[in-house]
Amino acid sequence: MNRLSRLQEALCATDTDCAIISSELNQRYLSGLSFSDGYILVTQNDGYLITDSRYIEIAKRTVTHLNVILADRPMTEILSDIIKEKNIKRVGVEEKELSLADYERFKAAFDGCTVVSGISEIMKELRAVKTPDEIALIEKAQIITDAAFSHILEFINPEVTEKDVALELEFFMRRNGAEGLAFETIAVSGASSSLPHGKPSDEKLRKGFLTMDFGAKYEGYCSDMTRTVCIGKADEEMKLVYNTVLSAQIHALESIKVGMPCRDADALARDIIREAGYGANFGHSLGHGVGMFIHEFPRLAPSADENSRLKAGHVVTVEPGIYLEGRFGCRIEDMIAIKDDGSVHNFTKSRKELIEI
Repeated sequence: MNRLSRLQEALCATDTDCAIISSELNQRYLSGLSFSDGYILVTQNDGYLITDSRYIEIAKRTVTHLNVILADRPMTEILSDIIKEKNIKRVGVEEKELSLADYERFKAAFDGCTVVSGISEIMKELRAVKTPDEIALIEKAQIITDAAFSHILEFINPEVTEKDVALELEFFMRRNGAEGLAFETIAVSGASSSLPHGKPSDEKLRKGFLTMDFGAKYEGYCSDMTRTVCIGKADEEMKLVYNTVLSAQIHALESIKVGMPCRDADALARDIIREAGYGANFGHSLGHGVGMFIHEFPRLAPSADENSRLKAGHVVTVEPGIYLEGRFGCRIEDMIAIKDDGSVHNFTKSRKELIEI
């Protein structure tokens, strides 16, 4: 079943006559085309892509499963005409993407219709379960990212700055096939490595841990990995922290399986870190979904809904960390897919033993 059909099936199941897709990521997910101005309207039986003159030629050429319409007048008028023609009564919108102003505009334009929420949740669930084609694109993104890590190990030296490291990673990924970055690259050293999402500075690399969190985007799909290396020699506590994080991650990777509650997946790593005495120093969740956006559903977190379980097709990160404020921090992150047979596929091939540079 293709993406459009899956959405249409969800519309039928929720008694929603149509969905108006306004977010760029969900538009690309359904159409395969990235465009910055327009809407996709999906009914239970067909679909329409409405956009302006900047994108109409490429849309007509590449989007064959939707009716492509040039917006030669206000788009809400075009949407309204389709809704009237199809005798639509319940219009679903992406409630988490729509501004209050747009919501009020839709209500006024679609006179006689009930505008309902719920499409954001439907799209979240649809995008969480990846098809084999999507998984293949994520695999390609991670191949680029793994290659970038191998490259950066040869680049790092005491004379370069954190920004130099970040920029070199980014340039390498783009030069080797990435269409862009999955997110803003993190490269923080010394005491700054205790900042889980610290920003690279103009300072030269400091002694101690260097944490690098980076990812490529390939044909719309993201990769995500983190590696921590040591500039100079690691002391005994640093080795203890590193090995604790690594043990926690390996245990989680070996134990995660289809059907497991997401909060239980988080506990696999969190319990090991807590038993080592660093429970208070692991503040973030174990992982998150990855796809067209870097943070997607599901979340592997203690606060995850008890009914949130890992399904075949989910792609998630496994990234435990320990952060000692003002001293150092360590995180190791791989990205995995839950396969149809229930096993786990690890996209990330980069080495994980403690590397001292």
